[in-house]
Amino acid sequence: MDGSFRADKSLGQHWLRDEIVLQQIASHAQLSQSDTVLEIGPGLGTLTQVLSRQSGGVIAVEFDPKLATSLQKQHIKNTEIINADFLHFDLETLPQGYKVVANVPYYITSKIIERLLTSDNKPSLTVLLVQKEVAQRLAAVGGKHSILSISAQLFADVRLGDVVPAEMFFPPPKVDSQVVIFQPHEKPLFENFDEARFFRVVKAGFSEKRKKLMSSLAGGLGIEKEAAKSLLESAGIDPNQRAENISLQEWWELAQEVKDDN
Repeated sequence: MDGSFRADKSLGQHWLRDEIVLQQIASHAQLSQSDTVLEIGPGLGTLTQVLSRQSGGVIAVEFDPKLATSLQKQHIKNTEIINADFLHFDLETLPQGYKVVANVPYYITSKIIERLLTSDNKPSLTVLLVQKEVAQRLAAVGGKHSILSISAQLFADVRLGDVVPAEMFFPPPKVDSQVVIFQPHEKPLFENFDEARFFRVVKAGFSEKRKKLMSSLAGGLGIEKEAAKSLLESAGIDPNQRAENISLQEWWELAQEVKDDN
């Protein structure tokens, strides 16, 4: 651990020190010497060292210029350090089939996941250490769905890995973390998929998620409750359900019933 660096809270910097935990995180990616790994926010390079030993090469994108310079001076084997904002990093420069392993800042977790899952050059596997609550929301099933879980599961199979207690980090965050693994679907879940319409309907349904779906959908789409009830019944969905109980298949069925003028 390099004591010359203080974590920048504004960048969500919390560093892992435990070699066993780092090995466990990397193990979820099932790395081989033929794999190229993208690491987002390598920080002090503790996970980077593990990834460099287990893969054919690491591309580590670090936003903090001081940390990037320090990492470059470490001369980590098989590793290229890039000082850049990941949200503007060109994923097209990476080889097809690359993997992602990273301990990512909590405050931009959703944006990172969205970029990876919707890129034209998607990773073949993504392993992220994120806030435990967020990990469990991402992998949620019926009864606990959110826009976040629907968005992730539309593009990938999502499963949970190890929980990492807060005290394993330096400095310790206020909450525990958990590994979440994304395996992109080999083909789209739905044919004739209109992404804009689908998410317009989903966001409308979650606009007042404590209310029955008939009411929240009516408010979100700006239509009468009876019209919303009719749309739901046509899609085979109970109008008295709540948005969190609706499956991806049901949201897709509902989106087919909603016209552009609804």
